[in-house]
Amino acid sequence: MTELLQLTVLIPLFNEDESLHELHDWIVRVVTEQHYTYEILFVDDGSTDDSWAVIERLAGVNPNVRGVRFNRNYGKTAALQTGFQAARGQIVITMDADLQDSPDEIPELYRMIVEDKYDLVSGWKQKRYDPITKTLPTKLFNAVSRWISGVQLHDFNCGLKAYKQKVVKTIAPTLYGDMHRNLPIVANWNGYGRIGEKVVQHRARKYGTTKFGLERFVNGFLDVLVIAFVHRFSKRPMHFFGTFGTLSFFVGTVLAVWLIVEKLINISQGVKFRNATDNPLFYFGLVAIILGVQLFLAGFLGEMLVRQSLNKSGEHQVAERVGFADRITV
Repeated sequence: MTELLQLTVLIPLFNEDESLHELHDWIVRVVTEQHYTYEILFVDDGSTDDSWAVIERLAGVNPNVRGVRFNRNYGKTAALQTGFQAARGQIVITMDADLQDSPDEIPELYRMIVEDKYDLVSGWKQKRYDPITKTLPTKLFNAVSRWISGVQLHDFNCGLKAYKQKVVKTIAPTLYGDMHRNLPIVANWNGYGRIGEKVVQHRARKYGTTKFGLERFVNGFLDVLVIAFVHRFSKRPMHFFGTFGTLSFFVGTVLAVWLIVEKLINISQGVKFRNATDNPLFYFGLVAIILGVQLFLAGFLGEMLVRQSLNKSGEHQVAERVGFADRITV
């Protein structure tokens, strides 16, 4: 019987060839001191430098290293999704490849999952080595995420996180877009509500430059809204579209009836009146009725699609693997 691995260290990366050897050696030192059975899983998100060659060399000297390489850059969410699906450890710890996350945090993150029984533990970079143009948007993003999701974390976007294996296996099929910024929210809304937080060291970048710009905060905010909507209404779209459609149709109908009744009363009393089409409220009511019908139909079609939907398959294509029993080259 194959021994269960205690730990998977999952590292998504893009053009980080300078840091990989140092990061690998640091992780190996930490996990060896703790006597963990482990694997280090690198997911190369279509790097154009020598990152994959470095991963192959590491896998050649360390049988606990595995790697997956995408044929092009698909983004961090796709890399994490593939890594989650491939992870074999009972605890999965994710970290960035740029050495800004410290592997020395691994033992405490592992302990919090195993002993404190958290489903997920998120790192909190309380002291950051970033300019204000990055730290201020980060604070705003985190505040909005807490408000919308109800998950009380200070740093949703920290790459250093620990998960139970069942958490990553559950959420992996649901990920798309840039949801890597909101994984605690996704986990919470999938029923894994024991979410902890640990203050972690944020180290200054040693090699290369950041791969993310300020647009990530706008995208992250929009993704939070999408996750909130999908969580509440993906299985019952009629509850959303039908509610607003019914309300809009009702308002439009009331306005139309009121204009008709007002005209009939004026006629019966011999009072001068104007045609309904001369009243701006007539057009407002007409638009509200049409909009209500369209929203109701959207909800109805959404219900039909939900009932006929198939499991979503990922679009990212794996080009190569190393350290897997079934080595594949596409």
